[in-house]
Amino acid sequence: MSQAEAKPRTTGQQETNKLDDTGRPRLDELVPSRYAVRIGEIEVMIISDGVLPLPTAMLAHNAEPAVRAAWLDDMFLPRDALDWPLNVVVVRSGAQTILIDAGLGMDPDLQLPRAGQLIRRLEAAGIDLASVTDVVLTHLHMDHIGGLLVDGVKESLRADLRIHVAAAEVKFWEAPDFSRTSMPPGFPDALRATAKRFVNEYQSQLRLFDEQSEVAPGVVVSRTGGHTPGHSVVRLASRGERLMFAGDAVFAVGFDQPDWHNGFEHDPEEAARVRVTLLRELAATGEMLVATHLPFPSVCHVAVDGEAFRWVPVVWDY
Repeated sequence: MSQAEAKPRTTGQQETNKLDDTGRPRLDELVPSRYAVRIGEIEVMIISDGVLPLPTAMLAHNAEPAVRAAWLDDMFLPRDALDWPLNVVVVRSGAQTILIDAGLGMDPDLQLPRAGQLIRRLEAAGIDLASVTDVVLTHLHMDHIGGLLVDGVKESLRADLRIHVAAAEVKFWEAPDFSRTSMPPGFPDALRATAKRFVNEYQSQLRLFDEQSEVAPGVVVSRTGGHTPGHSVVRLASRGERLMFAGDAVFAVGFDQPDWHNGFEHDPEEAARVRVTLLRELAATGEMLVATHLPFPSVCHVAVDGEAFRWVPVVWDY
C-alpha cells in the first residue's frame, strides 16, 4: 500500500500497466479494482478478487421462487444467475500488514474464471506478498483461502507469517456437514478438498483463537458462527473511527430480507440471527461496513428500515 494511496481518507483507484503505442498509459482494467480508506491511523485497502457467477437460488433457498424473483426484478437483477462480488481487504496497523481473506485462487473446475484475481491485483497495488505479516481468515470456504494455494504464493510469503482463524472453524472442516446447505453440484467436494489442503499446507502457521483475538493495534477478530461454526468478523478501530469486515455474515439481499437463507450457510437459522445482530450493531454505532460479497468496494453504513435494514453506500472520494 503506497503512501500516495494511503493519504486520502478515501481514494478510488484505477490500474494502469505500462504504456501503449502512443506513449500514453495503457489501461490494465477498465474499472477500478482497489479502493483505499483510512480508519484513524489504520490504512485499509479493499481489493476485488473478481466475481463469482452463481445461480440466484443461492440467495434464498427458503424463499418462494416467485418472491425471490420479485426481489430480483425490483433490484434490476437477472432471475437465473448473477455475478457475486468477491472482496478482500489489506490492513496496515503499525508495523503489521494484514491480509483479511485471500480470494478464490485458481478456478477449481467449477466454471468460475472471473474470480481469482487477487495476486496480480496485490502486485498492481504495490503490495508485496513478503510484506504481509498476518493473515486473518473469516472462514475456510475456498473463495476465502484459495489465493494462498496458488502456485508460488507460499514461497513468496514470510516464513514467520501468522494465520489467524477460529479453532472451531478448523475443527469443523475435519468432518464438515453440508446437510443444511443448498449448493450447486460439485461445490461441497471442492470446498472440502480445498479446506483440507489448506490446513495441511499451513498447519504450522495457524494461530487459533476461541472467541476473540487482537491481531494488531485496533484490529480484532471475533467469532460469530452461523455461516460456518468458526465464521468470524474483523473490527477495526482507531481515533474514534470504526469499520467492520463482516465476511459472509452479510449479503446484499440481507438488508431487505435478513431472514433469507443463503445456500452456503451451514447453519441457516444461526446465520440469520448473527446477520440481524450485526446489522443492528452497525446501525447503532454508525461504523462502516465492508463485506465479501457486497458490490465492490462495498464500503457502506447501515440504517434500520422497519423490520429490515437499508444499505447506505459511502460516496467515493476521488
